[in-house]
Amino acid sequence: MDSSPPPGPKPTAAQGRRMRSASRFYAVQALFQMEAADVGLDTVLREFETHRMGAEIDGVAYAEADLDHFRRLLNATVSEQARIDQLTHRGLVARWPIDRIDPTLRALFRAAGAELVATDTPPKVTITEFVDVAKAFYPEGKESKFVNAVLDHMAREARPDAFA
Repeated sequence: MDSSPPPGPKPTAAQGRRMRSASRFYAVQALFQMEAADVGLDTVLREFETHRMGAEIDGVAYAEADLDHFRRLLNATVSEQARIDQLTHRGLVARWPIDRIDPTLRALFRAAGAELVATDTPPKVTITEFVDVAKAFYPEGKESKFVNAVLDHMAREARPDAFA
C-alpha cells in the first residue's frame, strides 16, 4: 500500500523549499522519537506520514512536508548511522562521545549528517537549514552557534569537494 499523497499541482519553488525545511524539522523529531520511545523506522515513518505532516492537532496546524526528502533523511540516517556518528564525534570540539550530547542535538546532527552524505544538497544549504531547525528547538540561540560549528566541520569532512 502506497501512503504517498495523491498527485496534485506541483508546488512552487518557494513552497518546495518550505516543504523541504519542514521535512528536516520532522526528521529531527522522528529520530528523537525513535530513540526516546525505542521504536523502529517503519513505525515512526507511518506515524509521521499518517498523523503529523499536514495535520491539525489540538488546534495547531502542522506544515506539509517533502515526504520523499523526509524518508530519504530517515533511511540514510539508519543505514549510515555509524558514519554519521563518526563525523559528528570528530566535529565535537570537546571530543565528547555522541551519546553524551543532548538527544535533540544528537537527532539533529544525525539528520543533517544524512543530508550531507546521502543527498546532493549543497552543504551550505544543509548547514543553514539545520541551524534554523536548532533555533526552533533552542530559541535562546547558543545551541545554534554550536550546531553551525559542528555541521561546518562535518560538511568539510563529508564533502570536501564542495569547499574547494
